[in-house]
Amino acid sequence: MTSFETHRRRVHDASLPVRARHAALRTCVVCFAPYGFRATYHHLCRSARIPADLRSDPASLIRAVEELHAARGLWVADEAAFMARRRQEKAVGRRHITSDGGWRDRGRGPAGSLAYCPDPERHPTEPLPTVLGRILRSRVPAAAASSMCRACGSDAGTTGWSCGHYLHRLCARCGVSLSSQETDADRAVLAAREERWKEVWRRAV
Repeated sequence: MTSFETHRRRVHDASLPVRARHAALRTCVVCFAPYGFRATYHHLCRSARIPADLRSDPASLIRAVEELHAARGLWVADEAAFMARRRQEKAVGRRHITSDGGWRDRGRGPAGSLAYCPDPERHPTEPLPTVLGRILRSRVPAAAASSMCRACGSDAGTTGWSCGHYLHRLCARCGVSLSSQETDADRAVLAAREERWKEVWRRAV
């Protein structure tokens, strides 16, 4: 299994070519992508100001991986606390997880994301640890789960976004997917979005 910490150290290793350090950052995002890979990568590019020419600011890769690392640390701690609580519950005979309004009631999104953003260029703009902390602390009643966004804490309404074979209902404020349903794919739209993603990946937009 790929180790987040191993590749984080490679991002910090100034003796490596800058493209190898960027590849290590990419692997870290594969390991932990709270918005999904593409939106998390785009967020880090913006937040850490990663330039198109990586050689002009290699320190931006460190800024990016450290923001991701800080957010992941919150998630790791939350997972550890959850597992400890489940061990205690099982010891007294409580075999089923009880609903408490937390993010686990809904579960994780595509590719294990905590706040999936299908549009790579539309996602929360606050630092990842701020957003992750809000998600992990969130308690949303079941009646509001379909409209309340855990990522930004708002009930600001929704917009639609077609992605592959799914139509997503996005938080109108931050772009996090609140729900999705299967739909027919528009090949022309998908092709245009793939071309746009190539520009995002090269940090050209």
